[in-house]
Amino acid sequence: MAAHLCLQGRSLLGSKTVARNWQYYTQVCHCITVTRVPTKILNGSSINKGNHTTPQARQRWKQQMFCYSDLAAKHLATEAKENKDVEGVSTADVVENKSPLLPIRDAVSVTESQISFDLDAAPELSSLELISDEAAVSIPVPFDMPSDSISLRDYVDKSETLSKLVQMGVNLWKLEQRPNVGSMLLRLNFDTDVAPRLLFLKDIGVEDSSYGNILTQNPFILTESLVHLHSRVNFLKSQNFSSETIASMVSRAPYLLNFSVKRLDNRLRFYQQHLKLSADNTRNILTRLPRLLCGSLEPVKENLKMCEVELGFKENEIQHIIIAVPKVLTLNKRKLTQIFDFVHNTMNVPHNLIAKFPQILNSKYLRIRERHLFLEYLEKAQYDPDLPNYISLERLVFLHDERFCTEVAFVTLEDFNLFQKTL
Repeated sequence: MAAHLCLQGRSLLGSKTVARNWQYYTQVCHCITVTRVPTKILNGSSINKGNHTTPQARQRWKQQMFCYSDLAAKHLATEAKENKDVEGVSTADVVENKSPLLPIRDAVSVTESQISFDLDAAPELSSLELISDEAAVSIPVPFDMPSDSISLRDYVDKSETLSKLVQMGVNLWKLEQRPNVGSMLLRLNFDTDVAPRLLFLKDIGVEDSSYGNILTQNPFILTESLVHLHSRVNFLKSQNFSSETIASMVSRAPYLLNFSVKRLDNRLRFYQQHLKLSADNTRNILTRLPRLLCGSLEPVKENLKMCEVELGFKENEIQHIIIAVPKVLTLNKRKLTQIFDFVHNTMNVPHNLIAKFPQILNSKYLRIRERHLFLEYLEKAQYDPDLPNYISLERLVFLHDERFCTEVAFVTLEDFNLFQKTL
């Protein structure tokens, strides 16, 4: 019986303790809620972040802590009074053992009217609330440029320079494969670095549609001095290159303006002296193939020597070939040797006829071989102009298959296709 009474008393004491703790928790939450005032953008003022707090915010924090301290003191005092007969602890001892972290109530005097005034002055915050244009502009926007990336694609939305280069047709995926070009573009300012060079290209006559191709092939023109660029254009004009010709040359050979005036002058002298051409013929071949001024001179020297020593052309024949087909100076040596060997040794075409129709040296080897073998099969492979049924090298190479069959071989296209399957 005594044990049963003890259990009932313990249960009653536990229920009272739980109820009292719940009441204390509810009062503390209510205190925190009523003293919390939402922050709002009013009249163009921005939200304070970080460690910066306004006097109103500090006042609200003190009010919250005072309310919490008051409730905690009352709770401890009530708990000590109810447990006086059980634990023998006095109310005075409990109050003296309050947490040292709780602020002292008498430190600052806060009246109830002040608290109610702060609450009335701060309405609820709405995410749909309209703010003024000045306030919107003053809101700081973090610059979340990626610190490290393997592709320029991640920077396009953050960089004005890259986004406008893409709009002009620049292929960034080609540029990012070249060493140090990506980092160079990210350091450029569009207004001070890119725009002046674009205006320069426009002034010399380059069309807007060519900007993308020029900058894709030669992005380093964006770092060239405008003074140097103008001096190089003026030098070309002094060599009797017209403005239209210069614009065309820059569009087809974008690295042209990266060369100094001295280097450009040396290139002009080299072609005029080694090819023994007149000034007009030199300008002619450079206008048609402007990359001769930009590329290496070693392949040019090797092809010139090969044409004279290995292929056996005379000096005047070489001049005629180069004037007609300047690309011969930069052709692959293996391709040039292969075509010449087949035309001269297999088709028995002499040097003077090859020099008369030098375009065959820049044709496809497979096309020349297939058509010659087909004519040989038809017993019509006759390339001597002094004999009947003469077939010129020009008609052999430059006619498409249907016209070649009907005008040269005098057969149907189906017959030629069937013959190609036997090769």
